Amino acid sequence: MTQLQTLAPQARDLGGGFLVRRLLPSAKQRAVGPFVFFDHFGPIDVPAGAHHDVRPHPHIGLATLTYLFEGAIMHRDSTGVVQRIEPGAVNWMSAGRGIVHSERTPKDFVGQPHRSHGLQLWIALPEVLEDSAPSFQHVPAERIPRVRLAGATAHVVAGTAFGAASPVEMASPTLAVVFDCAVASGTSIALPAADASERALYALDHPIEVDGVKFDECTMVVLAPGTTPELSAPRGGRVVLVGGESLGHRFVSWNFVASTRERIRAAEDDWLAQRFARIPGETEFIPLPPRRPAPAADRSVPGSA
Repeated sequence: MTQLQTLAPQARDLGGGFLVRRLLPSAKQRAVGPFVFFDHFGPIDVPAGAHHDVRPHPHIGLATLTYLFEGAIMHRDSTGVVQRIEPGAVNWMSAGRGIVHSERTPKDFVGQPHRSHGLQLWIALPEVLEDSAPSFQHVPAERIPRVRLAGATAHVVAGTAFGAASPVEMASPTLAVVFDCAVASGTSIALPAADASERALYALDHPIEVDGVKFDECTMVVLAPGTTPELSAPRGGRVVLVGGESLGHRFVSWNFVASTRERIRAAEDDWLAQRFARIPGETEFIPLPPRRPAPAADRSVPGSA
């Protein structure tokens, strides 16, 4: 088997000691298909007095995918949506030309110790949709297809896999599957290649094997295009498969994704001047970080285009 590229996580503090493991973008791999951002947070025991709210902040040119394993988050955005997300459900927010959202602790969790564990992923939008109107989808856990495989259950979060299709509406071919693998099942899963020329695996809690080669947990494994490798999880646990077609060159700066630097600069100017639409009932916001010029290679996501 050709040696596969691996990506190690980088620790990031989102505030209040809330640490995440960031796999994308990486110096070695800026994107996997349309996925330009991959954060894994937790599992963390949140003490009663912790403050892990994410205050209002803007996005352009991307869709966010939020998926929880434990805990709950209250989403609010500038389109007027207020939506609680719980384990197994999907929040899919398309920023288009611009959206502002916050992610806060639900009232029934405030002042209570609880567990938090999940994923937040960013998917670049096709260039023709960068000026589209912002929108939001919530798909409850019971509507996410579950496919029983030998030794695992596949939750088809986005796209089509194993004969099942997610109800999440996407702007480009995108694949996201969460495997719940049984312990010591002795079986393997042939990973799908259709509609995903670029794919990567991420094991959340235990090592995995790809075609018999071991990879540690919390490591992203970039798969070779067009292959159908065998995945096994000798100790069980959760494994995430993401992928899709590359959308080509993208610039990424703070919370903004765009096909041109000019779009990024305009979004920064708009946030500084507070010209983005506001979230009803919210008064706080996260300021724009200091602007620091950077080489194109450091602020872009190269692709096939």
